[in-house]
Amino acid sequence: MIRTVIWYVYFWLYAVYSIILLIKLNKLTKQNKTKEAEKLIFEATKKWSRRLIKLSGSTVEVIGTENIPDENVLFVSNHQGDFDIPILLGYLNKPVGFIAKVELKKVPIISIWMEKINCVFIDRKSPRKSLEAILQAAKLLKKGKSLVIFPEGTRSGSQKLRNFKPSSLKLAIKAKVPIVPVTINGSYKIKKPDSLKIRPAHVTVTISPPVFVDKLSKKEQADLADKIREVIAKSLLNNNK
Repeated sequence: MIRTVIWYVYFWLYAVYSIILLIKLNKLTKQNKTKEAEKLIFEATKKWSRRLIKLSGSTVEVIGTENIPDENVLFVSNHQGDFDIPILLGYLNKPVGFIAKVELKKVPIISIWMEKINCVFIDRKSPRKSLEAILQAAKLLKKGKSLVIFPEGTRSGSQKLRNFKPSSLKLAIKAKVPIVPVTINGSYKIKKPDSLKIRPAHVTVTISPPVFVDKLSKKEQADLADKIREVIAKSLLNNNK
């Protein structure tokens, strides 16, 4: 219980402190110091995320970092729990935004930081707004940004891998960027979906070789969701042996 209290206190205290960083960031933006602004965003979010993992008592092991191309990519990951976003922000070692549920836009301060890292908020209840979000994400990819998408659409809360939404991977095809499959194993143990309690866990993040969509046939592109899901499912199975 003490660990949980300390975690939430730190989370919100740092969130409030980060307002100072946001002020500094806005100044850099007004001065057209783009590189400095991007560096501040990357370092601040990475530091915050890693501290959140450490305070939970958890450890993260990353396998396959050599599989991340230098160019911008679409990371496609399974989604086990609430800690998946800080885990990827803290340990991918590459600036990324997320395609996230629109409800997160209501979280004070955090939603501002999500906008700064180029998150796209998607309202799955509205087909029109979902399409607008996908088109917005495709534009970001074309501009050289990297994004993370969770094609299961929601947290599994377990090691179970849900079906992928086929339309979610059309992003990479539209933007002609490589897809990098990412397998997260163990994050659901840190915090259960129906609980506030924080528990320590060991999490493995496996980064598989990229899939270059522009080299795929039309049939292979049509089956892309199944192919990526198969890669992640196999990685999950190997991690559990």
